[in-house]
Amino acid sequence: MKDIIKIQNLCKSFGDVKAVQDLSFRVKEGELFAFLGVNGAGKSTTINIMCGQLLKDSGSVEIDGKSLDDDLEKIKGTFGVVFQNSVLDSALSVYDNLECRAALYGITGRAFKERLSELAKLLEFEDLLKRTVGKLSGGQRRRIDIARALINKPQILILDEPTTGLDPQTRKNLWDVISQLRKNENMTVFLTTHYMEEAAEADYVVIIDSGKISAEGTPLELKNTYTGDFITLYGADEAIVKSLGVEYDIIRDAYRLFVPNTAKATELIVKYPEIFLDYEITKGKMDDVFLSVTGKKLEGGGLK
Repeated sequence: MKDIIKIQNLCKSFGDVKAVQDLSFRVKEGELFAFLGVNGAGKSTTINIMCGQLLKDSGSVEIDGKSLDDDLEKIKGTFGVVFQNSVLDSALSVYDNLECRAALYGITGRAFKERLSELAKLLEFEDLLKRTVGKLSGGQRRRIDIARALINKPQILILDEPTTGLDPQTRKNLWDVISQLRKNENMTVFLTTHYMEEAAEADYVVIIDSGKISAEGTPLELKNTYTGDFITLYGADEAIVKSLGVEYDIIRDAYRLFVPNTAKATELIVKYPEIFLDYEITKGKMDDVFLSVTGKKLEGGGLK
């Protein structure tokens, strides 16, 4: 796969505040790329530079082989952006909001109606077209936000915390649609999120802290590097668990043993088959990775 986003040695300061410091990474075409960090880490600054909304101090940005310095207007049409906070006009209908957005890309008349029909079917809002946006529920409004971002058939969809505040079913429905778009249109998705279970589904993850990359890799690589494995052991006495000489937690109906890696877990199980009669092995979670890398805790679905 080719690199659709290539950022090298990117820097941006606001006075004495170094928002982005010598940042370099690449995003492959068609992949789900997760860009993680606490508020103020430099995520929004980087995205605004990529989209041409903010001037960089130094470094280079290439989008689909085009330099941000030379082809800004062409690059802008490459993106569709779903912001954390809705940018829809609450006083207008769904139809009018999307018609106005499409017109900015020269999509009018029959072409607009065909694209609107495609998106309304895909995102299931055919019955909402005449509804005023201000009267929509949070989940309904999010579907329209995504339709707005997709109206010009972008190569890259930027999702800035797209599911914050949504119920689990709505979140699942939106991700089903996004997965379908990636599969059918080879669309690249650039994600920022405070939900680590969403980041765990990414093809590649970059974690930034104070404008610098703290860690990067696939979710599996990050888990293997920054967390251990866990063995959940059922039906054992605590005295026996203590005799194993490993750190553990007591959970509702079992003991959760902490081991550095899968090899160590296998070693324990093979050595003590009479103890490990009922157990399961799991990898650490992306929450554990983030905490290990940044020292920041995740609380209430957000990064603190």
